Amino acid sequence: MSGLIVALGAAPGFTAQAQERDFCAARPGKGAPACILDAGRWQVELGLVDFARQTDSAGRSTTWTAGDMLIRRGVGPATELQLGIAAYSRERTTERGGGLPQTSDGVGDLSLGFAHSLRNPDGSGLAVAVSGYVSLPVGSPEVTADVIEGGVVVSISAPLSADWSLSLSPGVDMVADADGEGLHAAYALAAGVSRSFGAWALGGELWVSRDEDPQSPTTQATFDLTAVWTPPGVEDAQIDFGVNFGLNDDSPDIELGLGLAKRF
Repeated sequence: MSGLIVALGAAPGFTAQAQERDFCAARPGKGAPACILDAGRWQVELGLVDFARQTDSAGRSTTWTAGDMLIRRGVGPATELQLGIAAYSRERTTERGGGLPQTSDGVGDLSLGFAHSLRNPDGSGLAVAVSGYVSLPVGSPEVTADVIEGGVVVSISAPLSADWSLSLSPGVDMVADADGEGLHAAYALAAGVSRSFGAWALGGELWVSRDEDPQSPTTQATFDLTAVWTPPGVEDAQIDFGVNFGLNDDSPDIELGLGLAKRF
């Protein structure tokens, strides 16, 4: 990974910024941001609570998650390091036709990652960044993936006007097989637009994911709405809200989320 970072650091289009960058969080959409933290700055992003419900031919499941945390640290003019902590989650599944509900809960896995800018690390103009992560199976037995997973995402953002912006985040992950015997590829694309209204920013995002599990490949698709509020008088902070609507049977019917972020 260190060799990759060095190579990217020499890429054209990188310009260091002497002025402190605007506040920019990875929450609340599914896409990864193209902006990078200033060197020496910290940022903490916390998912306070998320709820998802999915109904299909097999039955119904509901999932609650609390305390998902992303810690970001700027380590250079165009690079940041990331630590992700998947906190407590609880899933309750009820089979169609009856039977006792099945419940699994616990603390999730730990992820280590980085993000590196290829163009405009402050996120201005046409900004491009690449990020990667490795997930370590340290969570509770009922929640952990049991294997080391990882992935890479390319993030692209561009202004459409003074208030509107466009973002694209294609990525590929290597994730655990359903039977726990190996790894397979999963592909995802998040494409969104957003508009600022003073202290508010509203966005819409289309997300598509293809999971190539050898036993049961699936395609998920959701349409997501987001809202970000910057509290007056509070610097470098936001409170965010999100609601996602499933577009096919393999996707959660609805997902709701509330979170916050703060730069230090």
